[in-house]
Amino acid sequence: MGEADLSQRLATVQGGIADAARSAGRPVTDITTVVVTKFQPVSLVRELLELGVRDFGESRHQEAQAKAAELSGSGITWHFVGQVQGKKARQVRAYSSVIHSVDRESLVDALGSPVEASAGDAVGVDCFVQVNLTDDPARGGVSIPNLAPLVERVLTTPGLTLLGLMAVAPLGADPRRSFALVSELGAQMRGIAPDARYLSMGMSQDYAAAIAEGATHLRIGTAITGNRPAPVNLKTS
Repeated sequence: MGEADLSQRLATVQGGIADAARSAGRPVTDITTVVVTKFQPVSLVRELLELGVRDFGESRHQEAQAKAAELSGSGITWHFVGQVQGKKARQVRAYSSVIHSVDRESLVDALGSPVEASAGDAVGVDCFVQVNLTDDPARGGVSIPNLAPLVERVLTTPGLTLLGLMAVAPLGADPRRSFALVSELGAQMRGIAPDARYLSMGMSQDYAAAIAEGATHLRIGTAITGNRPAPVNLKTS
C-alpha cells in the first residue's frame, strides 16, 4: 500500500466527515476521528502520524500494548475500542487514554483506582459506557435497562471519568435510527451525569448517519487504512 493511497483515503474520509457535519449544522471541530488500526503494522501508524493523525484505536490488548510501547513518545492518544477482559483491565488502562467499551460492573471495578493508590498510580482514564442495541449479549455492551446503574457505578468509581456512551449499529438495522436511540439515551444519562456529553458511534460504513445524530467520536478503520492484513496469531499469556 502506497502512502499516496493512504493519504487519499484519509482525505476522502475527512471530506465526508466535513460534509456530514455541515449538513447537520455542526462544527467539524466537535468531531474526533479515531483511526482503528487493528491488525495493521506499526509502519502504517507511523505514516498516519506523518499525515497528522493523533487518535488511534485498537481492540486486541496484546497488539495494542506492543504498538503503544514501540510508539511511546509519539504524541498518540490510544483509544481501546474492543472488549476488555477483566484480568487484563489494569494493563489496558496503563497505555490507553480512552476506553470505549466499559460494559459491566466487574470491569468498572477492575479499571478503577484502589483507594490506597499511590500518587504514581492515581492517573485516571476516560471511558465510555457501551450500550448493546441488540438482544444478543455476546455483542458486547450493557443492556438498556441496566444502563443507568452502570453509569452510576462509573461515576462513583475513583480513577474513571465518564465521557458518555458508545454503541455499534446492529447489522441490518437502520443506522440512523440506532444512533438516534443512543443520542436519546445519552440525553437521559446526563440527568445523572451532566458532563457525559460525548457519543462514540459511527464507523466506516455509517459515520454520516452517526454525525447526523450527534456523534462526537467516530471509530473508522478500513475506509482509511484499507483492507486489513491477515491477523497474526498472538499469544494470550
